[in-house]
Amino acid sequence: MRSTRTPLGTVLAVLPLAVFGIYVLLPVYWLLVNATKSTPDLFSTFGFWFSDDPQFWQNVRDVFSQDDGIFARWMVNTVWYAAASAFLSTLLALMAGYAFAKWRFVGRDALFWVVLAAIMIPGAALAVPTYQLVSELGLINTSWAVILPSIVSPFALYMLRVYIDGAVPDELIDAGRMDGAGEMRILRSVVLRIVTPGVATVALVAFVGSWNNYLLPLLVLSDPELYPVTLGLTSWNRQSLFPSIGSEVLYNAVVTGSLLSILPLTIAFVFMQRYVRSGLTLGAVK
Repeated sequence: MRSTRTPLGTVLAVLPLAVFGIYVLLPVYWLLVNATKSTPDLFSTFGFWFSDDPQFWQNVRDVFSQDDGIFARWMVNTVWYAAASAFLSTLLALMAGYAFAKWRFVGRDALFWVVLAAIMIPGAALAVPTYQLVSELGLINTSWAVILPSIVSPFALYMLRVYIDGAVPDELIDAGRMDGAGEMRILRSVVLRIVTPGVATVALVAFVGSWNNYLLPLLVLSDPELYPVTLGLTSWNRQSLFPSIGSEVLYNAVVTGSLLSILPLTIAFVFMQRYVRSGLTLGAVK
């Protein structure tokens, strides 16, 4: 008779995954529950269950009507910053990754070690130099002050270099060169078609990183019309924490706006999960 007992190894493998899943999903569940509440209910009811008088759609209307509908502007800004940063950083990383993987030039390995070292530098350590550079370029309080510092990503370069080196045979590159194709033609027609899942994965990571960026916009933007949603919701939250005379308390708008702000990322992951799954293992086997 076959035993129905669960092997200890399975339990030990599943338990950390369950804990991690709860850790990740619990804040989302909290947002979903509390986005249905009024501001008084946020403080008078249990945080992980719905109130008796849900008003989700009213909260959504309030979010999009608050301050002359500036939340919609923040969302558009965020999409623009994230999309432009992801596209440009992925494009540069693809070209540089191809060069590091398939070109032979003096100092290639040493230069790549510099790239690896740059990955270890925390972004906060570069905050002041980045601000000074953006200021010298006269870009303070413009959208390019957020986009340009985000387009150089050592991590994206490293990932695409690994993808290309592991997935694209040298024979294909040599065949293209023998047929008279230039390097950009080879990159576009040969390399890109093979490493599309890897490119999509890197682009998605860059998009999410830019979408969640808070420190850089805080340093270089002062016009609320240019805020991304992270900075905009923080300004509403600060207004609620330290209300001035005649100002509104916007806790329910902050919670509902936070829920709305994660929906585009959720949709992006749903539609790109196939690329992410294959892209994560693309360069693993050569």
